[in-house]
Amino acid sequence: MNSIAPQSIDELEELLSRPTPRVVDVLRQTDGDVIILGVGGKMGPTLARMVQRGFEQAGLQRRVIGVSRFSTPGCRDKLESWGIETLAADLLDPESVAKLPDAPYVISMSGFKFGTSTAAHLTWATNCLVPVHVCQRYRDSHIVAFSTGNVYGMVPVSSGGSVESDPLRPDGEYPMAAVGRERMFEHLSLANGTPIVLLRLNYATELRYGVLVDLCQQVLAERPIDIRMGYVNVIWQGDANAMSICALAHGSSPLTTINIAGPDILQARAVCSRFAELSGRAVSFVGEESAEAYLNNGTAAYPILGQPTTTVDEMLQWTCQWLQNDGMTLGKPTHFQVRDGVY
Repeated sequence: MNSIAPQSIDELEELLSRPTPRVVDVLRQTDGDVIILGVGGKMGPTLARMVQRGFEQAGLQRRVIGVSRFSTPGCRDKLESWGIETLAADLLDPESVAKLPDAPYVISMSGFKFGTSTAAHLTWATNCLVPVHVCQRYRDSHIVAFSTGNVYGMVPVSSGGSVESDPLRPDGEYPMAAVGRERMFEHLSLANGTPIVLLRLNYATELRYGVLVDLCQQVLAERPIDIRMGYVNVIWQGDANAMSICALAHGSSPLTTINIAGPDILQARAVCSRFAELSGRAVSFVGEESAEAYLNNGTAAYPILGQPTTTVDEMLQWTCQWLQNDGMTLGKPTHFQVRDGVY
């Protein structure tokens, strides 16, 4: 549990990148550098910084290398200010990937989701070709690859969420392409003997973006809340970062699949009612909760990757306080309410 709410971007990013003792122990047992592919997204910078800080706390001088196109202004400078090496590369270009430096540990974060309805070709290329390029270049490395819980399709809320052994039932082009990404990693892990762990994440949140930010913004604006997607998993991004780094120790061939999700299934109605209570706003709802939602059961990961430490109410209080104080947001809605897989 973290008792003090972040008051600034610097404090927030420090908290999101603070290594746990388990992270430090895992990194202490590594024998080389870490390269993070697709580091320029919403989660990548603080994950990279946590790796860097973890190595420092372990007393190891290792390279942490972040690779991205770096289309977000300021991202590259910030990473370098934290001691992370950066390389600009297009992961869709096999020649660019072939020129990347050796590293025994790889975290692959690249993917394409939003815009699928207008650029489906790019969704399939990014999600299915990039894994091929990555696995060819780093066939002798340990790879942690990010996926999504959307590959399972919606399940009854009463089920407690999808578990790793459940069949995949993607509904919509993005989830289908995400299954394609998984199958590429699966095939190349088997073909090359590469130890890979696949992380199905639902949904990382912090104070600048995420499902809780989306809902809180609607409550503060006193807009009616559509609750047809009535239930959701969230996990604090700092906890997701820590669990993902700890996964470096758990790759295998055939690959291992692990769900990354918080321990609670949140009801959107209850979350919004809590935001209304915290902010003194009135809240109204439209629609009725469906009996099914995109839900992951992440409990199997906790014994091996660590238990999330940030509580739901901490996330709710911090998010509401941040937004009421006009804290910066990324302006990237999650569209978690989508039920047809069209993004």
